[in-house]
Amino acid sequence: MRAGARHVAHCLAVLSVLATAAAFSPLSSVLLRARRPLAVAGICSLRAQETSDQQARVASSMDAAIEKSKKGLVDSPSSTGLALQLDDGTRKSHSMAENTAFVTGFFRGIATTESFAELVSTLYFVYQAMEKAFDEASDERVLAMDSKPLRRLAALEVDMEYYFGTNFRATAKPSAAARKYVARVEEVANNSPHLLVAHMYTRYLGDLFGGQMMGGMARRSLGLAAGRGTAFYDFGGIPDTKAFISEWYGSLNALDLTAAQKQDVVDEGNLVFALNIEVFEELGGNPVQAVWKLVTSQFREALGLK
Repeated sequence: MRAGARHVAHCLAVLSVLATAAAFSPLSSVLLRARRPLAVAGICSLRAQETSDQQARVASSMDAAIEKSKKGLVDSPSSTGLALQLDDGTRKSHSMAENTAFVTGFFRGIATTESFAELVSTLYFVYQAMEKAFDEASDERVLAMDSKPLRRLAALEVDMEYYFGTNFRATAKPSAAARKYVARVEEVANNSPHLLVAHMYTRYLGDLFGGQMMGGMARRSLGLAAGRGTAFYDFGGIPDTKAFISEWYGSLNALDLTAAQKQDVVDEGNLVFALNIEVFEELGGNPVQAVWKLVTSQFREALGLK
C-alpha cells in the first residue's frame, strides 16, 4: 500500500502516512514497541530533549515506510500520473524539520483532553468549509474525486458534541489557524476550484491512511473508551482501504488537467501541509506528556495491568 496522502499523511493525520505500511509498523517500532522491555526502559527514561530526538526518528521512519511501500507497485495507479506527481512533489519538498514539527504537533494534540478538543474543533471548521465547497462545486474534476465514504463532517459533529455538548454549533469558535485554513479553502473554491483536489488528497487520504493508528493513540493517551471522541478516525464505510485508494488514484490520474494545472495542484498540496502544521502549532498540549502516556499505557498492557 502506498500513502498517497503523503502530504498531511506524509508525516500524519499524517502520522497519517505511517499507516501506509500494512501493519502500521514504523511508528510502532519506534515508539510503541512496549512489549520489548529494553525499548520500554529506554523510552521511559527519555528527558525532554531525548523525546524531541525520538520524534525526529519517527519522522525519519516515515520516509523509510514510504519507500518500502513503493516496492512492487509499479503497476499501481499510485505509481503513475498525477498520483505519483503529488506523492513526489509534496514528500520531497518537506524538510526533516517540517516532518518532525508535524509529528510533534500531533503528540501535542493528544497530550490532554483539552488540546485534543482544540484539534477536533479546528478540524470541524476546516471540514465544514471543505465539504460545503464540494457540495457547491460544479467543476467536473472536483465532482469526480468527491467520495461520500471519505466525508468527515458528520463524524466530527459527533466528536464535537462529545467534547463541547449538544449546543456546540452556537458556542464553538474557529481558532486563528482554522480561520486561515478556511479562508484558503474558500479562496480556491471561488477562484481555482480544481485545486480542491489537493485538499482532498492531503486531508482525506491522510486521515484514511492514518486513522486507525491515530485514533488508537488518542484513545490510549487520553484514556478514551472505544468509539468515544474519536469518530473522526473511523472509516467504517471503507472496508477495503487498499482497493478504495487504488480506485481513487485511478480517478485522480484520469482528471482532465494541463501540465501547469497539475503542478498547481502539487503546490497547493504543499500549502495545505503548511496550514496543517500551523493547526498543530497553536495547540496547547505538551508532546512529552503524550509520549509518556503512550509508553506507560503500552507498558502496563504488556505487563497485563489495567
